[in-house]
Amino acid sequence: MLNLIGVHECKMDAKGRISLPAALKKQLAPEMHDAFVLKRSVFNSCLELYPMQEWNAVMNKVNTLNRFVKKHNDFIRLFTAGVKLVELDGASRVGISPDLKAFANLSSQIVLSAHSGIIEIWDKDAYENAVNVDSDDFGLLAEEVMGGKNPSQNELS
Repeated sequence: MLNLIGVHECKMDAKGRISLPAALKKQLAPEMHDAFVLKRSVFNSCLELYPMQEWNAVMNKVNTLNRFVKKHNDFIRLFTAGVKLVELDGASRVGISPDLKAFANLSSQIVLSAHSGIIEIWDKDAYENAVNVDSDDFGLLAEEVMGGKNPSQNELS
């Protein structure tokens, strides 16, 4: 699994193209020649850009679902709705289709948030609203999500 990191502010041009910042291009160097998958986020009004290796890993999990179970079939349909295969152009730009641009309410001011092997593509204002949470609320969330895990004896807590 790729371990992409970084938050980058970018501009989308009038044709719906976003140039990948140099720091992301460096992290994606082994993947740059492959296609990418662009899709709607499940939980947020943003898009997710998957290097093909990461997309294949996700789809390997999805493909274990039984399509003859209605819930599974509905999930697969919704999860893959609007999925686009995209390639970077010669200037390392990714093009955003009008339907995905509308889904994420993207303006010209964009934030690329890289983590967990994917790059989230946010409208800048929406991203700021999503991460602008009270520190006490984040502390409670961190405790709820990570507090039950026991670190190994060699790790600091």
